[in-house]
Amino acid sequence: MATTQSQMVADAYTARTGRAVELVGVTTFGDVSKAHLAQLGGTGVFVSALRDKLMEGEIDFAVHSLKDLPTKQDPRVTLAAIPARHDHRDALVGRLRFADLAPGAKVGTGSPRRVAMLRAMRPDLEYVPIRGNADTRIGKVTSGELDAVVLASAGLTRIGRTSEISQIFEVEELMPAPGQGALAVECLSDRDDLIDFLAVLDDPRTRSAVTAEREVLAALEAGCSAPVGAFAHDDGQTLNLTALVVALDGRRAVRKSTAGSPSEAVSLARTLADEMISEGADRLMGEHSH
Repeated sequence: MATTQSQMVADAYTARTGRAVELVGVTTFGDVSKAHLAQLGGTGVFVSALRDKLMEGEIDFAVHSLKDLPTKQDPRVTLAAIPARHDHRDALVGRLRFADLAPGAKVGTGSPRRVAMLRAMRPDLEYVPIRGNADTRIGKVTSGELDAVVLASAGLTRIGRTSEISQIFEVEELMPAPGQGALAVECLSDRDDLIDFLAVLDDPRTRSAVTAEREVLAALEAGCSAPVGAFAHDDGQTLNLTALVVALDGRRAVRKSTAGSPSEAVSLARTLADEMISEGADRLMGEHSH
């Protein structure tokens, strides 16, 4: 998937600027290790490996899934472009829709956010932690080991596996991860020439939306380890932002929405996070704290 995403971005730059872009494959410890991603520090292992290559001058820019980037900005790198976002929603891969799965059916996902939100809808299902690339995860459904898996719709589209989707969850059912469906193009902060070149793919509406989503996450992360979902939409005039924090057992949740000017993305998000904390978002962990 990373290769497909990078190739899409490379092709888009070539189409816009006429400049050739060469893809460099980077194998990371996260790719070769069989340990659970959570034990490796999450998807951060992939991000830091690519940032190391930037520092070493081996690559000029890196393409990440935005939802994998830490919310704390590394001053050595600049988020030079956030291209127009693809589908932000989560998808169910399997033979049945979510509501039609038999009680006790096994649903695979590596994300605590997805587990908590799915559990809120169907506490009667068994949620199984899985990792590996999308093909590996889908394979567990094909082989019958799992009844369904939940993956990002955008990722499935990028690898051409949409025919296996039995249901796409709307935001009201399953709140996406902050930045889901968006890509991030990153280069060193001192490369003004590259920053200008890369900026041609930047989509201002996507940027304001994901900035708000990630700012909510950053503000909540300070005092809250429960799963966070957020989604914002910038129609050019107004930025609408909704965020949701769910206890891991799916039993309690705090959901809030706000709207304002896209230029106020950061302050809107911080205010929303503060309101959520005052409504107890930071206390949703209960006996499930990590």
